[in-house]
Amino acid sequence: MSYGAGVALQAAVYQQLRNDEALADLVGDAIFDAMPVEAPSGVHVALGTEDVRDVSDVSARGARHDFIVSVMSGSDGAGFGAVKAAAVAVADALQDGSLQLSRGKLAGLWFLRASARRMKSGASRQVDLTFRARIDLI
Repeated sequence: MSYGAGVALQAAVYQQLRNDEALADLVGDAIFDAMPVEAPSGVHVALGTEDVRDVSDVSARGARHDFIVSVMSGSDGAGFGAVKAAAVAVADALQDGSLQLSRGKLAGLWFLRASARRMKSGASRQVDLTFRARIDLI
């Protein structure tokens, strides 16, 4: 099993999103690794769940990380347009796969899917973007 690069991937994704100017224009500094106790107003981004599978073979140890980045609106009534625009900025920020990891080597980073929905409160919106990273531990 190769979960050794989990922390490195999370840190690199977070840093890439924090440093992206287009995303900052849409959400400011409302990009969270851990959500605050009280949900912020406006559109914000949070790192979500991760599912990791071992893909080691005879040549190297490695892992496939499927992870979610969520873009949400607060209860201030921001609609799908604002949330989807920020979701596009997240996807664009991660699309080139140039993340620098402190452990392991990123072999590839791909967008897998997105899911947009209205939250139970009716006023909030959320888009979950799922990405796949292949990391080789060298």
